[in-house]
Amino acid sequence: MFTSTTTNRTDDSAGARTDGRGDSLTLPPGRMHQALWVSDDPITDPALYLACVAAFPRTGRWPVLIPRDPRFEAAGQDWIDDRPWNTPTDDHIGHDHPGDVLRSWWRGPCCDGTCLEPFGAEFPGLARRSPRKSDPLAEAGNTGSRLVAGGNYRLGIAEAERPADVPAVLGWQGMFRTTDRAELVSTVLRSWEDRFGATLIRLGYDELTLSVAAPPKTRHRAELLAAEHRAFCLDQFTAQPGTLRTVAGGLVGERLWSFWWQ
Repeated sequence: MFTSTTTNRTDDSAGARTDGRGDSLTLPPGRMHQALWVSDDPITDPALYLACVAAFPRTGRWPVLIPRDPRFEAAGQDWIDDRPWNTPTDDHIGHDHPGDVLRSWWRGPCCDGTCLEPFGAEFPGLARRSPRKSDPLAEAGNTGSRLVAGGNYRLGIAEAERPADVPAVLGWQGMFRTTDRAELVSTVLRSWEDRFGATLIRLGYDELTLSVAAPPKTRHRAELLAAEHRAFCLDQFTAQPGTLRTVAGGLVGERLWSFWWQ
């Protein structure tokens, strides 16, 4: 059972449910925001995130770190409560092939085409799976705990079959300029989970971060992955100089992938 230290919010906290083994995990004060439980204040203990990740195989509740968003704070808002969410669509995850999804999001060259080197105007397809040498959950726990130690994050917890499913479970709209179908976002995240051990650990209004247990080790696989990243987050790609080959150089061995849409 999850147990929140909040005494007047027991019914809407994650602590109201049992995991079937009698194990307990004490959470800070917090409450439900639709399908997402969120701590009232930023968490400061890195061990708490590690414990939530370790409990996931028993509980089916995945922890994500919720960053501050000055854009909404300046207006006295919290995007979790003051911006709309779509209807959950996690039952539709996987109905589309991830390669087809990314191909549908692919855009042709924005200049003379050199930015897409070493590829042409067509989406080149998916990168092959990387050999896995570390446990994705352990990697996610360690990476997330380091973010807690150095950041200012509230803790969010969502019931999900897999970490990748959280956007669809929540009806997240962070990619609304690309798609309003959160199940497609989760379909791609599942594929990255399977191929690279890439695990969602941070979720904002229009940003997310993945911990990566098995990043590509070769330039060719990294180049194909860079094309996937471009399809997934064109805004971020066009904001930096260089080509897909340049981006790929930074993905070889990289264990943290961050995306933003603004």
